[in-house]
Amino acid sequence: MSTSQPKLSIVIPAYNEELRLLKTLQAIDEYLSGLPRKYEIILVDDGSSDRTVEIARGFTPVLGSMRVLKSRCNLGKGAAVRQGIAAARGDLILFSDADLSTPIQELAQLEKAVQEGADVAIGSRGISGARVPTRQPFYRELMGKIFNRLVQVIILPGIHDTQCGFKLFKRPIARAVFPKLTINGFGFDVETLYLVRRSGGRIAEIPVEWHNARGSKVSPLRDALRMLTDLFRIRMRHRGP
Repeated sequence: MSTSQPKLSIVIPAYNEELRLLKTLQAIDEYLSGLPRKYEIILVDDGSSDRTVEIARGFTPVLGSMRVLKSRCNLGKGAAVRQGIAAARGDLILFSDADLSTPIQELAQLEKAVQEGADVAIGSRGISGARVPTRQPFYRELMGKIFNRLVQVIILPGIHDTQCGFKLFKRPIARAVFPKLTINGFGFDVETLYLVRRSGGRIAEIPVEWHNARGSKVSPLRDALRMLTDLFRIRMRHRGP
């Protein structure tokens, strides 16, 4: 285990992910171990009631380091990511969903965009070049398209997919934006990108490969309505120049 400063931090929020977490950690570690850099994996448990924490604590990366942060109760994905970002030490910070719907190999594309000047590079299923071999049920795809259209109209024109759980941040922009977040639920992605843009940060939207993973924690009705409400809350909470 490395104790020196990592170049890359991987933040993974997790809630009851015992069935697929180990596979995700192994895939990330196998890929990163083949690259010439120090890295750390930060697993943020969002109040799981299963063996998520036990599995994470039992995992030892080959070359990097592993930390497990645990919340006493379920606060929401946004709160978990915010906690992980605050603890991250890398020059670059990747937030990845625990199901690894976007393969870790897509990190190379996001890093290229950052090297070319972007402050944040986000994986996208909504632009030309994206590959979705395993699709969501039609009603989830339809809801996602409607939501992304509303996001563009109401708050973030030009961003076609705010919800893909694969985003790379330069450390300064992450440290500037995440402490200002107010949304603890799934709408935090929109708030994050809104604040990045308001701060003058450059966002690069990158087409990636994405596979639908069963067991989504997003409720088609409850969370969709909450996320729609969040769009207006974001505008109200961050008014001003």
